[in-house]
Amino acid sequence: MGGFVEALRDRVRKARARVVEATREGDVFEKAAAEDELDDALRIARKHGVAVEEEEEGDARGSAV
Repeated sequence: MGGFVEALRDRVRKARARVVEATREGDVFEKAAAEDELDDALRIARKHGVAVEEEEEGDARGSAV
């Protein structure tokens, strides 16, 4: 399950980065899409018991698993 875990963690990291970038750019559509992706990735992580780390600056959404 190592590949699955790493892929899921990477998905969460990328979604968080998209949220931050969209927020910085003021792109509300991209931010909404990125937040949906992040929510989905975090839901899957919770379902499978995969721990994902908080961003160093804090999660852009305040969500954590």
